Amino acid sequence: MQAFGIDIGGTGIKGAPVDCATGKLLSERKKILTPHPATPEAVTEVVRELVQSFGWKGEIGATFPGVVIGGTIRSAANVDKTWIDTNAAGLFAKATGTEVAVLNDADAAGIAEMTFGAGAGVKGSVLMLTFGTGVGSALFTDGVLVRNTEFGHIEIRGKDAEKRASEHAKVSHEWGWKDWTERVSEYLQHIEALVSPDLIIVGGGISKESEKWVPLLEGVRAKIVPATLLNDAGIVGAAMATGGNAAVAR
Repeated sequence: MQAFGIDIGGTGIKGAPVDCATGKLLSERKKILTPHPATPEAVTEVVRELVQSFGWKGEIGATFPGVVIGGTIRSAANVDKTWIDTNAAGLFAKATGTEVAVLNDADAAGIAEMTFGAGAGVKGSVLMLTFGTGVGSALFTDGVLVRNTEFGHIEIRGKDAEKRASEHAKVSHEWGWKDWTERVSEYLQHIEALVSPDLIIVGGGISKESEKWVPLLEGVRAKIVPATLLNDAGIVGAAMATGGNAAVAR
């Protein structure tokens, strides 16, 4: 089955058609910068533009950087606060002319990695973390997703963890790999104390440079591996959450 996946982030909005049986993108993805302010109206217009640019008429799934319950947004840390309590599924459906499944962005990335990537076939507790504008999380127990965990917002040294451990924090503070990785290690140590994962998968845009920082991580007992699908995981997971694939997403 094929579906169109859209990955909405605080920096960029990406989309591409996906073969849901293999997890492969069927064409090169298209990326549009996230509008600022990232209001429901502005983001919905980008969603419409992405779908139309591919001439897509089939099923569509979309991620969102926050808690999503029943297609409605419940938190919005890295986009405009007017998203809170907005029916994103309804907005996107009206804009695209077809039903759109909406889920948390890290949950979508985790679904893709657990099916086609670094978590495939892994039992026990698996934690997917995405490092980008913020830090997203997806927790799986024997392959079953615990939705909307939002572990990027645990408090470390009086601040949201993502204010210190995200890729955005690294860039904005001009931290080198060593300085940034020390903060990521501290974050992972806190997370490990809470959920004791057997495997941690690190994704997001910075995962494509995993060889520069994953070996520097310290003080964590869990095995740490980079995401196999890198920054395409959100697109793939979004497509997999559509109606014909809902069972895959669990």
